[in-house]
Amino acid sequence: MRSVTYSMGISLDGFIVGPDGEIITAPPPDAEVWQLVMDEIRGVDVHLMGRRLYETMLYWEAADPDAPFDDDELAWAAVWNPLPKVVFSTTLSSVQGSARLATGSLVDEIARLRAEPGEGDIAIGGAALAAEAAALDLIDEYRIRVYPLLVGGGTPYFPVAGRSAELELVEARTFSGGMVYLRYRVVR
Repeated sequence: MRSVTYSMGISLDGFIVGPDGEIITAPPPDAEVWQLVMDEIRGVDVHLMGRRLYETMLYWEAADPDAPFDDDELAWAAVWNPLPKVVFSTTLSSVQGSARLATGSLVDEIARLRAEPGEGDIAIGGAALAAEAAALDLIDEYRIRVYPLLVGGGTPYFPVAGRSAELELVEARTFSGGMVYLRYRVVR
């Protein structure tokens, strides 16, 4: 069965979006961090996201050979753009590229995707959608890139919902720029 993963970068104080509404990002990644991010997205068969993350990621749709992107960004766009995406939104009437609007509930969409053939992960991005998936016990693995930043508030990676889960550490890596990568599997 295909795993459902939630992977985002966070500040050291646990936020994926800062108080200014900007997604938390690290300084330009070194080659080792970039390779981690590329390997992770190459292991995804479909990406589920909410409207806000979808609209943020539309930036990459313009990444053609004439766009002002460096080689790493073009490599990312070459993997990201054709990746199937399912967008959960009550306000969008259409989406672009390889995306489609969700036709069922989160539970229904994940059940359908898990039943499809494939080895790659079902990735979830965006705090609200991930919080819903966590509350429904649909996430199998958490992947966290902890950046050496304190932002003091914003949207947390882990929603405060009174839910607890036992996790097993699968991988922990520290990178030269101070980023720490943590990968946990949910114990069932």
